Amino acid sequence: MPDYIYLLENRLSPAQQNALRQVRDAARDAGMTLFLTGGAVRDLTSGFPVRDLDFAVQGNALKLKKPLEKAGGAFWGDHEPSRTLFFWFPGSVRVEVSSARREEYPKPGKPVFHWAPILEDLRRRDFTANAMAISLNEGSWGLLLDPLNGFADIEARHLRLASNYGFIEDPSRMLRAVRLSARTGWEMDERTKARYQNAKTESMMEQISPYARGYELEEIAHEEDPLKTLRALDAEGWMKSLYPAWVPAKADTKGLDELNKIFVRLLMLGVNPDPSAAHLELLTAKLQPKDVAGLKRLFPRRGFVEQWNHLEQSAKEFSKELLGKNASTPSAAWKLLVSHQAEPVLWLAFSSKNVQVKEKFNNFFNVWPEARQKIPTTIMAEMRITPDLPDYGKIAELLFFQFMDGKLQTEEELRAFLAPHSPPAPPPPVVIRRPRGRRAEIKVEEEDEVETPARNGADEESDDDERDALPSVLGDAVPLPPRKGAAPAKAGKGAKAAPAPAPAKAAKESPKPSAAPLKPGQKLPAAKVAEKPKLPEKAPAKAAAKPEPKKPEPKAAPKAPEKKPVPKPAVQKPGAKAAAKKAPVKVAAKKFAKPAPKKPAPKKQPPARKPAKPAKAAAKTAKKPAKKPTKPSKPAKKKNKR
Repeated sequence: MPDYIYLLENRLSPAQQNALRQVRDAARDAGMTLFLTGGAVRDLTSGFPVRDLDFAVQGNALKLKKPLEKAGGAFWGDHEPSRTLFFWFPGSVRVEVSSARREEYPKPGKPVFHWAPILEDLRRRDFTANAMAISLNEGSWGLLLDPLNGFADIEARHLRLASNYGFIEDPSRMLRAVRLSARTGWEMDERTKARYQNAKTESMMEQISPYARGYELEEIAHEEDPLKTLRALDAEGWMKSLYPAWVPAKADTKGLDELNKIFVRLLMLGVNPDPSAAHLELLTAKLQPKDVAGLKRLFPRRGFVEQWNHLEQSAKEFSKELLGKNASTPSAAWKLLVSHQAEPVLWLAFSSKNVQVKEKFNNFFNVWPEARQKIPTTIMAEMRITPDLPDYGKIAELLFFQFMDGKLQTEEELRAFLAPHSPPAPPPPVVIRRPRGRRAEIKVEEEDEVETPARNGADEESDDDERDALPSVLGDAVPLPPRKGAAPAKAGKGAKAAPAPAPAKAAKESPKPSAAPLKPGQKLPAAKVAEKPKLPEKAPAKAAAKPEPKKPEPKAAPKAPEKKPVPKPAVQKPGAKAAAKKAPVKVAAKKFAKPAPKKPAPKKQPPARKPAKPAKAAAKTAKKPAKKPTKPSKPAKKKNKR
């Protein structure tokens, strides 16, 4: 099922949309509900061009005459028995507005009208493809009404009668069946064909009303290919009943072909004429004047007859304007051809014998449109004139007229012409930069938030606990580097500063170990550690509570719970074994001691270290061979009580 709101907005031309809007406003002001019906809905659904607009209102349509004239529509005629109005709106839009009704036929061809709702109006129509309506009211805009399932017949390309007695009640429906078949190529379904043949055999066409005869004769001129329709009706024998003098032999066949070519070329250039009057001029080219006059009297739209009568005169008046001073330049002539009423333009392009007029139309069709190819879209894009701008179409049209008149020959002239229309450049993007100090603080915070995994399956300890435990594990021999971003801790009250590292001479006197280079994660032996130069650092406040071995003056501990003094570690005393259990650090001997087993180094070392033993004491300890290599043991968990 198509979206009829989309079709109304996109399939109708701007002129047709304007006419629909005017009729809708007039019906709303009069308090009537309005529907788009008949051939307009059929053409929207099937994809054919919408030729005219048929409206139905629930109320008296004759009351809309004055409001529609005020809205800009030209009154073409009316039919009071059926309450039908015929209008012509700017842009060559034919409009028909009628009252919703129900019809009864006491005699064939003589209807009696009863005003009824829209659904009954749809059921009384000729074919199911024409018995559809689209609501144009506020609360139901775009709603499709299809009580007889005409949409299915459009998909099947069938013409099916809405009533079983349709051809008998109104014989003009047989003319419509032939006309629609000639235009669309659709065929009547089997039952409709049978009823058509029965009505034709019974000579029901003799019962047609004068209004229906004139209406159907006029509709021939409104067809896209009127000669084809005229031939189809004549082949069925209906022209003898309608108007015997009018036959296909009386038409100008070559002229109709040439007119159709010009009509298509005008459509491609934006000119949309209604060729109905020009069609009739050529379809009746060989008829006698009295027959032409009799045909005009039958037409119900008197405004259309007036347009036909004044077609030649309006073309002559337009020719004077086209050759005048106001159309001396190509751009001025183009504007006149596009903006003038389209019907005289079509007839003048077809019928004029003037050389200057023919030259202008030749330029209009073949030469002037080439100026559109010169529009410099690349330069316009460089100057930020893109299709996104609201005035892009107007700027392109101005360029088109300039090139048409032979102006803007150089690029400098072109850029100077486009400069006033070029929008300003957009501002540069704003980049927010953080201060350097702030970035450093954020980096330090991110590093502090990094979590270290647990070691050897044990629970993760805090950094402060690791800093307290590592010096005792290493035997108070290896100084640890300070933690990143942390300042060295100050000693507590009463604590003395850590002694300075041993002088360089003591390091020279100590024997050099012959150990191989260490692998990553391997710990240094005590002798090797003694050779490293020590950085002058202050001992942290937490480590000051522990007594340092072999120090003449023990450090004063900060205020803390009393602890029993720890005996000084000795190499050959039982206390050494306890210290070894605490940390499996083995002192490397010069010749006899085996290297200690490897132990994975902690991933993150706390920064604070305790000062190592003096170099001389470390050297003496290194000379004494160890009795037995101690077995490595797991580091004990230890937390300082603060």
